Amino acid sequence: MNIEKKYLKEKFGKNLIIKENLSKYNWFNLGGPADIFFRPENKDQLKDFLQNIKNLNLKINIIGAGSNTLIRDSGIKGVVIKLGSKFSQIKLISNNVLEVGAATLDKKVSDFAKENNISNMEFLSCIPGSIGGAIIMNSGCYGSEISQILISIKILDQFGNEKELKRDEIEFFYRGCNIPKEYLILSAKLKGTLSSKKLVAKKQEELIERKKMSQPSRIKTGGSTFKNHKHKKAWELIKESGCDKFSIGDAKISEKHSNFFINNGNAKTSDVEQLINKVKKEVYNKTGINLELEIKIIGNEK
Repeated sequence: MNIEKKYLKEKFGKNLIIKENLSKYNWFNLGGPADIFFRPENKDQLKDFLQNIKNLNLKINIIGAGSNTLIRDSGIKGVVIKLGSKFSQIKLISNNVLEVGAATLDKKVSDFAKENNISNMEFLSCIPGSIGGAIIMNSGCYGSEISQILISIKILDQFGNEKELKRDEIEFFYRGCNIPKEYLILSAKLKGTLSSKKLVAKKQEELIERKKMSQPSRIKTGGSTFKNHKHKKAWELIKESGCDKFSIGDAKISEKHSNFFINNGNAKTSDVEQLINKVKKEVYNKTGINLELEIKIIGNEK
């Protein structure tokens, strides 16, 4: 262990782990270790950590719920920060506005909104992951996106300085935004519309049922692998190009939804990544369309 790692370990104790296995922090259950894995106790400790590493030239990676993340087998050099339960509070700040911690699961936000008679957040019940990741990805489904209900976010920059960004200061687009990669989202304010709990529950149940009918559940996956093309859904392009039966090692494509790639038990990240590249190449050869990834692949190339 070098001097910097030793110093950080002594300073941050149980909240910092050297060479932590990352496979338990993502839905694929794949990936190697993080050089430095940090799970802060609170915002002040997170600020302290960022200020302590600012001169160490360490790359920072943020992991949320790990629902759309594929981590390479050789792991991640530098720092991995995971915000835990201390960053998952939900607060009603007016009759239709919520303040939500970045680590709060999207489904919990939808349920909280329902209990408080707030509509327009039902779609969040169908999005795996946490609010911080949903904002970075501009996650959405069934005609709704998180950018449509966002008022503002609180962030820390890479030096530990706190700022608030209003919705109109952020440019959102399909499955992405221009929030700088080095910014770490702490919380967000979300605005819905007042309704009745009964109507909100009905809409939420309809969306959840719709998702169950079309998407696999209780499997090791990262959700939608590719972004939809403007003229056609990614799953259609994969199926029509004859890729839906492809597999490499224990990585395969879901029979229920061909844009869901699966760790069928003993896959390695390299199997999934090779399968992604194989499908991408075949779709391009057959259709001339270059599929873009929706999941994030992070970590060291061997």
